[in-house]
Amino acid sequence: MKGSTLKIDGARFILTLDGQRRIVENGSILVQDGRIQRIDKASVMQGITADRVIQARDMVVTPGFCNNHMHISYAHAVRGIFPDNLDPTVYLGHVFALQQAMTEEDEYYTSLLGITELVKYGTTCFVDPGSTKFLDVCLQAYDKAGCRIVVGDSVVDRPNPLKLPVYSTSEAIRRIETTIEKYDGRLDGHVRAWAMPFDSAYCSDALLLEAKRIADHRGVGLTLHQANRPGNITFYRETHNTRPVLYLDRLGILGPNVLLAHVVDVDDAEIDAIARTNTKTVMCPPASLKMGSRTVHTARFPEMVAKGICVSLGTDAGNNSNLLDPLRSVYLTAVLYKDSRGTTDVVPAEMALEAGTREGPRALGLERELGSLEVGKRADLVLFDTRRPEWRSLFNPVNALVYAADGRSVHTVIIDGRVVVENHQATFVNEGELVDKVQSLGEGLLARTGVTFGPRWPVV
Repeated sequence: MKGSTLKIDGARFILTLDGQRRIVENGSILVQDGRIQRIDKASVMQGITADRVIQARDMVVTPGFCNNHMHISYAHAVRGIFPDNLDPTVYLGHVFALQQAMTEEDEYYTSLLGITELVKYGTTCFVDPGSTKFLDVCLQAYDKAGCRIVVGDSVVDRPNPLKLPVYSTSEAIRRIETTIEKYDGRLDGHVRAWAMPFDSAYCSDALLLEAKRIADHRGVGLTLHQANRPGNITFYRETHNTRPVLYLDRLGILGPNVLLAHVVDVDDAEIDAIARTNTKTVMCPPASLKMGSRTVHTARFPEMVAKGICVSLGTDAGNNSNLLDPLRSVYLTAVLYKDSRGTTDVVPAEMALEAGTREGPRALGLERELGSLEVGKRADLVLFDTRRPEWRSLFNPVNALVYAADGRSVHTVIIDGRVVVENHQATFVNEGELVDKVQSLGEGLLARTGVTFGPRWPVV
């Protein structure tokens, strides 16, 4: 409502993530028309009234989290069916075959369930890297939840082992242009549309170059899967006599509006190329670990941050990493490199938290609107309930949040000043009915595709 105000009153701590990284103790936030109007001590703002007041005593308030790589539309229908020892190529082949068999109804409800989980755990903005087929239908789910989302049409023009549909180069280019033209800026700007060639190994140079030209011309981004698995590195060395990221640099694909996903096993020269071109990155530690990507040994998060590279975080799909909690990604980022480098003096909790909050919008070109709690920015807020045992005793809110808490302590989530999660429950959907619906749809999808994987232990 025009002119409406919301006050978050008397929070135990407000982690602003602003330029000074201020932590406001016993603070309040005033929101008007979806933007932050004031942040200060509760005692200073005591006389300020609002249309709605949320009492935040015993709450820790943070910016909304940003999940920059999350296939939203298909995972929840078949979540957890795949054995965890499947070869990644075999597994992904099944994943995308099932995705191609989904109906509009399947995608709508699985997207809505995925978004419900994301939002309940504190994610307010995310990137779906082009896997949704029926965007017109799913737009209704995005609108219902009020989330911010970057969408696209993931295309390839080369045969691939993942069973992704292969288009002619001209058709793939047309699909990219049409999707951006139709969806960019929808839902009052909550939806952005990008160019999304799936993986450079499965795309011709012509497709990659035209996708980048379209992104540049239309002022949007481009995202690519760039996992640098051993087979991928071998392919580029044998085919182009260089490594994958260096080949993209040679083509002129890298740049400030490009987001490379996963970026496991990049060498020093590739890091230098990413830094020099101001290319953005997103790492998905839960998925990389589960997929056996050797991320503990080969991922270079600290080195990339030291070079000034924007490194944001994601989870990947629910049937890959099997969790969508942004704090799990933050936690793993904080602990993985301590173990792999044999020292605790690497990736402090504050750096990991920045990757899950500030760096996400920066990677999407939205840093002026999101990522920190500052006057004038969008009111995307998460309130954590510290009355739970994992939060006590509470002295250092950053350490508690990163190392002890998880998404289950999210009490309230606000997007654009609208409360979308209250008292741990989504306000925009009946969760019980939704989970029953997706269970039924998942059973139907498996039945008509013939895909089946049972538990290793007997079901009696």
